[in-house]
Amino acid sequence: MTPTLRLASLQGIGFAVLATACFATLDTTTRHVSAGLSVLVALWFRYAIQAVITTAAVWPGRGRRILQTQHPRFQLARGMLLFACSILAFLSLKYMPVGEFTAISLLAPLVITLLAAWLLKEKIRPLRWLLVLGGFVGTLIIIRPGSQHLDWTVLLLLMLVGTNSGFQLLTSKMAKTEDPITTHFYTGWIGTAMASLLLPFVWEMPADWTVWLQLLLMGVLASIGHFLLILAYGRTPAATLTPYLYTQIGFAVLGGWVVFNHLPDPWTFAGMGLVALCGALGAWLTVRESRIAVQAAQT
Repeated sequence: MTPTLRLASLQGIGFAVLATACFATLDTTTRHVSAGLSVLVALWFRYAIQAVITTAAVWPGRGRRILQTQHPRFQLARGMLLFACSILAFLSLKYMPVGEFTAISLLAPLVITLLAAWLLKEKIRPLRWLLVLGGFVGTLIIIRPGSQHLDWTVLLLLMLVGTNSGFQLLTSKMAKTEDPITTHFYTGWIGTAMASLLLPFVWEMPADWTVWLQLLLMGVLASIGHFLLILAYGRTPAATLTPYLYTQIGFAVLGGWVVFNHLPDPWTFAGMGLVALCGALGAWLTVRESRIAVQAAQT
């Protein structure tokens, strides 16, 4: 790797870690806000603020070109999937600690392995199957019988993992032809439009200025986090970045401790660590396999 590529890779990793810090703080703020405000009202503010910030940032330089897309149906489907993920995430965070929520939701990369084997008929190596199994074992440790997490909210999280896996697969497909800034623009406005359809049925005025401030913070964090990810993926391959995305678990645990005075018990910590380890090793395996394929093609 040349010094220029190495620098770009390090920049991408740095942007990715900063993005996970934004998302963990967003989840912590969401849990705090949703304790006293309708989830859908909070969701509307999150998307509306993100859409306005994104438009203000990119429209002056691009104008109508930001609307150009080769696959408007994919943009709509991606926006709807992310909106569904957001609803499930907001509802889950209302009842589950941030650290445990983050660990289970990060099962998505491992679930994508299963979907690739099932839908795309890809051949999966035994080691990768073992990592998938390890990730699910880690989840079972987190929600084990006798823990406070084994209840109906687990169904919300499992639905979130499935929906997020579909969202990531579609995002990966679109990344080959679509401008990421355009995709980010559509995502914000599609989410805002869908939340606006539901808003009249659930509207309630935020109680005081601290709630308004937290709602503004949610929109800003979502915007910054997604922009940082765009910068990261523009500099570093996705497979290289994925292990570093699991740092979000650490930030989430820290946020839960600072804001809610909650720390997972030792067994839950072990389960979270196992999920993170299997996910990170799965990404490392992807990098290793791609390098072997490139070397084989060059010989």
